[in-house]
Amino acid sequence: MSLILPTIGFSLISASILALAAVGFTLQFGVTNILNLAFAEVMTSSAFVAYWVNSRGISIWIGMLVAGLFGAILSLLINRWLYRPFIRSGTRLFGLIIVSMGLALIIQNGVLAITGPGFFTYDQPHGLAFDVAGIRFTYTELAILLIAVVAMAAVHLLLTRTRLGKAMRACSADSALARCSGVPTARVVDIAWLLSGALAGIAGVTLFMNTTAFSVTTSGDFLVVIIAAAILGGVGDAYGAMLGALIIGFATEFSALFLNSAYKTAIAFVILVVVLLIRPQGVRAAFAAAREVQT
Repeated sequence: MSLILPTIGFSLISASILALAAVGFTLQFGVTNILNLAFAEVMTSSAFVAYWVNSRGISIWIGMLVAGLFGAILSLLINRWLYRPFIRSGTRLFGLIIVSMGLALIIQNGVLAITGPGFFTYDQPHGLAFDVAGIRFTYTELAILLIAVVAMAAVHLLLTRTRLGKAMRACSADSALARCSGVPTARVVDIAWLLSGALAGIAGVTLFMNTTAFSVTTSGDFLVVIIAAAILGGVGDAYGAMLGALIIGFATEFSALFLNSAYKTAIAFVILVVVLLIRPQGVRAAFAAAREVQT
């Protein structure tokens, strides 16, 4: 019983980091139908940009803003200069997956060539621990939790209260129909990649901040967990990604009570496989269908 409250705290932090990444990942797929497996490497490169800023005596929070900007620009350029030409040439989904895998290797090895194969840490404030509802959080953990809540609230307001959000949802539902209805789909796609890249950059920094020591492969190891959360909630559904992140975050952290913590990624992979077999459209779609039956 004494381990339950700390595990809940760890689960909330894991879910917060995962939500930032999964929502960014699913925004890309929802608007463009591209399964960008290089997403984790955008996280890595952005987080190392933050490390470069931080190593020069600048606050890690400023580094996080720079990383978000870098991730946004990098994602936009990847879509414009790589994926879009392949799509115009008629490359299908499977071919784009192969392209994204190749891009991931290029980015990872490029970062490795610059940084080297060692392990790194941020110079970040640790401060005192705070008790919230009986759960103890460090200063950094509370900051990560707050960043995730603010980011998810901002995504919600964007999707529900702005014309851009409605245009993004229209492109996600049917891009051809949205284009015929006067929606500037090319601009919407660019903005979606900018937003998802910014979330990738922020997620990469929060992931590295929550890690004792990080390396070039840290975000790559996290990719399975991101995909599991996105598919669990319903890939292409931002709200489903938030729900999937919460479920995966708690499932992986509570599994550590019974199994070795090294199996966290394996647990996420098992959940991914089970969801693909039983409910490939995601659990949020199942909840929506249940509400329709009740009404």
